Amino acid sequence: MTHRRWIADEVSGNHAALTGAHAEHLVRVLRARVGQEFDIATGSVVRRGRVTSLADHRIEFELGEEVPAAKTANVTLLLAVFKFDRMEWAIEKCTELGVSRIVPVIARRTDAHLVSAAMKRVERWRRIALHAAEQSRRSVPPEIVAPMKLKDATGLPGELRIVLAESETQTHLRGVLASHPVGVKTLLAVGPEGGWAEDELQIFEEAGWLSASLGSTVLRAETAAIAATVITTSEVA
Repeated sequence: MTHRRWIADEVSGNHAALTGAHAEHLVRVLRARVGQEFDIATGSVVRRGRVTSLADHRIEFELGEEVPAAKTANVTLLLAVFKFDRMEWAIEKCTELGVSRIVPVIARRTDAHLVSAAMKRVERWRRIALHAAEQSRRSVPPEIVAPMKLKDATGLPGELRIVLAESETQTHLRGVLASHPVGVKTLLAVGPEGGWAEDELQIFEEAGWLSASLGSTVLRAETAAIAATVITTSEVA
């Protein structure tokens, strides 16, 4: 039997709890009851959890046996900030697909009003990622950091750093990944609507990033992020 998975807000020994809106959803929407069992992710492991007490804003579990959990691919997604509704959809889907970290990046073609509002969206993005992680039975959600300027983001360390570029016509993403060992720490940069500007691609090149393409079709930013994540996580996991 497959149990619904939840990522604990509090863990102490053989006990865990969900709190706040996290708990309220389980109580009010899913009608949890005392004695019911769920898989509870505690950060390092996933364990079977039996509900021991219920309140509107708190559910407590007694933790039992450890449950097998899939490993998360060591992939950081640098995602240029674009229209929030579509960006949030990309965050949700890339979380489900297994990225370990998401770095929002302020790009030249990021609309000015999105730049000023992006910092206020971080907590919302983290909630979206948490719910997507639970839905897809991950043990932990991806880390989502505060938006970064491009020059700072290109300095992030990684064994394999790839920027998707529409101007790249010779090298496909899958080919770059295939030439590196499985499990390598990978950073993947996806641009905004309209792609990265030429001077931004120059910044990537000077920082040692490799350019790659998803093919000849022109994709929306969220489609490119999801397609690239599928390819990357399948190759490096």
